[in-house]
Amino acid sequence: MSPITTHILDTHRGCPAAGVKIELRGLKDGAFHPIASGETNADGRLPGLLAEGSLKPGIYQMHFATEAYHASLGIKGFYPEVVVTFEIVHIDQHYHIPLLLSPFGYSTYRGS
Repeated sequence: MSPITTHILDTHRGCPAAGVKIELRGLKDGAFHPIASGETNADGRLPGLLAEGSLKPGIYQMHFATEAYHASLGIKGFYPEVVVTFEIVHIDQHYHIPLLLSPFGYSTYRGS
């Protein structure tokens, strides 16, 4: 299992957000660099983002391509992307970064 997972719930439609492109970036030398990417499945999840054992302590960002997702539904949203910045301290733990999304708002938290 990937040490970092995510899922997106479209709270506007009341269902998982499938087909959202996500990029994981890590901070190195003062800038964020791509580490991994993928797309949410039919259940709104991206379970295989990183290989097990590949996680290192550091600052990371998850970029959610929300503009393309909303456009695919014929909706003009307010946020073209959602960027969640978080810190990994304990590499032996699992980190779940869920996103609750609507065209005009979003919320995130550390899940389990």
